[in-house]
Amino acid sequence: MSNFGSQLDIHALTRAGLLLQLADPTLPIGGFNHSGGLETFVQHGAVHNAATLKEFVCTQLQQNWIHNDGAYVSLAYHSSKDNNLPALMQLDKQIGAAKVARELRESSYKLGIRLLKIFAPHYQTAIVRSFQEALLSQQVRGFYPLVFGLLAAAMHLDKAATLQAFYYNAVVGLITNGVKLIPLSQMTGQEMLIELHEKIAETVAASMQPSIKQLGATTLATDIRAMQHERLYTRLYMS
Repeated sequence: MSNFGSQLDIHALTRAGLLLQLADPTLPIGGFNHSGGLETFVQHGAVHNAATLKEFVCTQLQQNWIHNDGAYVSLAYHSSKDNNLPALMQLDKQIGAAKVARELRESSYKLGIRLLKIFAPHYQTAIVRSFQEALLSQQVRGFYPLVFGLLAAAMHLDKAATLQAFYYNAVVGLITNGVKLIPLSQMTGQEMLIELHEKIAETVAASMQPSIKQLGATTLATDIRAMQHERLYTRLYMS
C-alpha cells in the first residue's frame, strides 16, 4: 500500500459510504412513488415551470421540512445517541399527529419500516433493538425521519452530515418528480439542484438544535394539496 493510501481513514470512508447508501434515492423502499403533494400543485397549475418548481422546493426546505421531518431527524438522532427509547416513542406520536394528510402519514411510516428492514440487521445496537421491539408491539409506527436519525446514530455518522444527506435526498426527490410532472429537462433539474446546495447547508445549520416551539409548523397549502391528491382523477404518484 502506498504512503498516501496508508494515511486514509478507512473507518471514516466506511461511514461516508454508509451515509451515501442511507440517503440513496434509489433505495428499494418506495420513495420514488411519492410526490408529497407536488402532483396536485402541478395539476392545479401552481407549479408549472422551473421557477415555480424551485420556489416550491425552497418553501418545503426552509418553511416545512425544517420544522417537521428535518427537525425529527435531528431529535431522533440525539435521542438515539442517549439510548432514550421513551423520547423516540414520544417523537413517533408527535410526528404522527403532525402529519394530518393520510397519504403523507402512511407513506412516511411505510418508508421508515422498509428502511429499518434494510439496515437494522447490520446495526443491532441496544436502541435499534429496543425500537424494533416497540415497533413489533405497535408502540411506535416507525416514521421515516425517526428511523433515518436512529440508524445514523447507530452507524456513528456525523449529525450535520446526516441532516445534509436527509435534506439532499428530499430535495432530489422533489426535483426529480417535478421534472417528470411538468415536464422539464434533466439538465434543468441538475442546474436547480446545484443552485440549492447553499440553501440545504443553511437549513442543516438551523436544524442542529431544532426549535421545539416551531416543531410541527407547516405550510398549510402542502397539507391541503396532499389531502386533495387522493381524489385526483389521474395520478402518477401515491402521495
